[in-house]
Amino acid sequence: MLVLILSVVVLLVIGGCVCVFWAARGDAPRWVRGVAKATLLGSELTRSVSRNSRSQQSGGDD
Repeated sequence: MLVLILSVVVLLVIGGCVCVFWAARGDAPRWVRGVAKATLLGSELTRSVSRNSRSQQSGGDD
């Protein structure tokens, strides 16, 4: 069951990356631009959470 969930997550990440690439080329439909925007937003949120957890573990602000 865990392998199935991880496989779905990996496929979603790959699909999001493809949409970001397609949207960057400039000839993408509207739904692809929406998926690309959601993918980029998700990556920014993940990066922000990662930075916050690292700064809390180090015990101070960088």
